[in-house]
Amino acid sequence: MEYGRRRQGWRAHGRNFAWLVPLLLLVGIALADFNTGEQFRIVSWIVLVPGTAAAICGVWTTAAFSVVSVVTYVAVDSAWPDQYRAGFADFVLVAVGGLLATLAAAVRVRRERQTLHIQDIAETTRRTVLRPLPSRWAGLEHAGVYLAADEDARVGGDFYDIQPSPHGARVLVGDVQGKGLGAVETAAALLGTFREAGYHEADLVTVAERLETRMLRHRLHTTALGRDDGDRFATAVLIGFPGDTPGMIEVVNFGHEPPLAVGPHGVRELPSGDGVPLGFAELADGVPPVHRVPLTADETLLLVTDGVTEARDAPGCFYPLAREIDRAVMADPRGAEPRRLVRRVRDDVLRHCGGRLDDDTTAFAVRRMTKTTGEAPEGGRLRT
Repeated sequence: MEYGRRRQGWRAHGRNFAWLVPLLLLVGIALADFNTGEQFRIVSWIVLVPGTAAAICGVWTTAAFSVVSVVTYVAVDSAWPDQYRAGFADFVLVAVGGLLATLAAAVRVRRERQTLHIQDIAETTRRTVLRPLPSRWAGLEHAGVYLAADEDARVGGDFYDIQPSPHGARVLVGDVQGKGLGAVETAAALLGTFREAGYHEADLVTVAERLETRMLRHRLHTTALGRDDGDRFATAVLIGFPGDTPGMIEVVNFGHEPPLAVGPHGVRELPSGDGVPLGFAELADGVPPVHRVPLTADETLLLVTDGVTEARDAPGCFYPLAREIDRAVMADPRGAEPRRLVRRVRDDVLRHCGGRLDDDTTAFAVRRMTKTTGEAPEGGRLRT
């Protein structure tokens, strides 16, 4: 294709070989016509050549094959005696078929360009929400991977971020109910509040309260605009890494998947989602409590969204996250490193569900930096 991004399936060593398919078909039909009897002429089948080009080549390539097909038809048909020629009717068929194929290629290319443009917008939107983070940031080493269930849209409600502050680093991982740009907008609103409150507020409870308030305000705003967002909510885990207590972390869980502490001695589950999701604090006694739990220097926090734990295989069994990670770490303690950890989760989930994701899938691993902590080579987010 002569535009933008080309189909990788027809490329080798940087070159596009899609044109070989209609060319081989053209040659094959011409040779076959010479080797069949006069009672079975197949030269008119050459109309398939521009049609095939329209499906896999660009507009100008398709137009070129349309012209070449007409010229080849005339040359091949003229080689037969007059009484055995296919005639003018088949010539018109080949010519009109080439014209229609060129028009079809133009429509396809235009739609593919529009799709690529939409994907670029979606990717830009997602990168705006999930801002790039240095691999070593705010005294933490981290890695994250995001897989969208809708590969064409590549947007969803999963989010994560790290916010350095005078009170220690803060981490937020969450999942907005629903999909599409509405979920992305909600995630952006929550992340904006987290980045401000996470920096200024000394108490993690206050940060949690600010997130709850932001969720309510955002919901009221979208509802006033006439959108059907009145019941939208978000699950999330808010983590604080206090600078004065390096062996402890603070955890506020808004009904989210419980974090896992992964170390060379195995996997242990941190406090579960004992609170209600963001947007539902009025149904409980306020925001969830803050849990102070130990986290040793050789342990990595693994936070995932439900796209990981609810991934199903063919018989319908859920992916056993803790068991699989525990097995991997016991076999190789280096598997607790953030980049290795999220890569393992990504590969295992895709293998478990056969590559068919029913929900957006996010895995985020983070640990305190130490003098022996190595730096990830390409930044915190894995390329998928």
